[in-house]
Amino acid sequence: MKDAGVTSYRDLKNMIEKNREVIYSNDMEEQQETATTALHSSVDNITIHNPIVNLSITEDESKPSTSKQQIVHENIFDQLKGNNKHIFVLSTAGKPIYTRFGNENQMASLFGLMIALVSVTQDSNDTLQSICCGHTRIVFLNKDPIILVGVSQSAEPYDRIKKQLTYVYNNIISILTLTQLKKIFHNRNNFDLRRLMSGSERLIDKLISFTENDPGFYLDSISCLQMPSSNRDKITQTILTECSKIKNLVFGLLIAQKHIISIIRMKKYSLEVSDIHLILNLINSTESFKTAESWTPICLPAFDSSGFMHAHISYLAEDCQACLVLLTIDRDLFFLLSDAKRKITEKMRRNDCLQAINEAIVRQPLNLARANIVGLRHLLYKNKNRSQHWSPPFTSPYNTDTLQQNLMSVYCSLISQMNFPGRTLKVIYQQLTAETMLAWATDDVELYMCFEPLVSKECATNAITKLTQWMKKEEDSLFIFNIPMF
Repeated sequence: MKDAGVTSYRDLKNMIEKNREVIYSNDMEEQQETATTALHSSVDNITIHNPIVNLSITEDESKPSTSKQQIVHENIFDQLKGNNKHIFVLSTAGKPIYTRFGNENQMASLFGLMIALVSVTQDSNDTLQSICCGHTRIVFLNKDPIILVGVSQSAEPYDRIKKQLTYVYNNIISILTLTQLKKIFHNRNNFDLRRLMSGSERLIDKLISFTENDPGFYLDSISCLQMPSSNRDKITQTILTECSKIKNLVFGLLIAQKHIISIIRMKKYSLEVSDIHLILNLINSTESFKTAESWTPICLPAFDSSGFMHAHISYLAEDCQACLVLLTIDRDLFFLLSDAKRKITEKMRRNDCLQAINEAIVRQPLNLARANIVGLRHLLYKNKNRSQHWSPPFTSPYNTDTLQQNLMSVYCSLISQMNFPGRTLKVIYQQLTAETMLAWATDDVELYMCFEPLVSKECATNAITKLTQWMKKEEDSLFIFNIPMF
């Protein structure tokens, strides 16, 4: 079932209210099972027509009186309606695992409704993918044994929400591995996964924020720290010299904030962008990494979802806040990797690499005004061959978070149109109320440009040549062209 329609948000609320045959107790498991059973008992009253789902519930002759539970449900709905974007994760047995806002312990009926909607479509040999309620879109991603649900009240496209849910799913796999996750639920279908996920909620929260605000998510790419290519090569060679001697070391990354400084890898293996995003999210979400060396198991789903790699994570020095991540398949390499990190730091200090990194971190980002293109406000530039992107900092008139998010939504729409499956577009020109947009793609480059609203198509098109020539002069410092193997 590709898309389904529900008459209104109130229908979903009424469905929960009329199916609240739940005996509330202090035992969360008993409460959840009761809620799910009550909702399944009303499945016969839900009729499905493709592509529209009509929810019809027989009116009870006696309406429930106002109670403490009813007030709690009213407060939950008010809280949910007050936020634009929600992510829910539950098991296929209806057990809550994660909610972006609120307390999942108070949402037994809501999670029960979700599993009932999924189950009723499965009984019809169909798959529930999304529900549209006006500007609200609800997307379901069934990754047995868990289900992820995304709710957006801003008319976001289906593909974008599904991709966000996939990132959340990958984050869960990075903590547990797919093999362990399936084994847990095979042995006990109603297992409460929160027991194993405790403390990881901050990682999911940060990852969702990343998927909403970072161009790397939209473009499937990474951002590199701007620095002279000679300095980057010297840093990379220093890391490679020490790491190439270590058996079973697979990858090495040097990271500064949200940017990659250098990458090295074992022959025949490469890191996917989505896995690098998970590593960046882990680093930027964990303050304790700054105070001590860490030895952390991590599963990289795109590389191998069945098992853990082991990550030695440490910042180079107190006076250099770049983080070195060494990934190995050998769980007993901590001390060897710790010694390698010490040698790398010492050599970098001797050849002034630490100073070069510090200067790059504090250096003002490349200013778009240097391109000298009339009317150009902002852009996204992607090197497709290397899955790397560059974008300048926001400037006037995009001085607020709201205006920046609005522009990112416009970029997201253009990116979706340019990369729509089964269709190849080279150029898109749009004149909107607040800006004029131009998208342009070749085999090597994707370019998304934001102009002042009155810029003509001819002027915008002519700017492409001028910008690409300027980028050719700057790209050595903006992108990583050499990823050595050992």
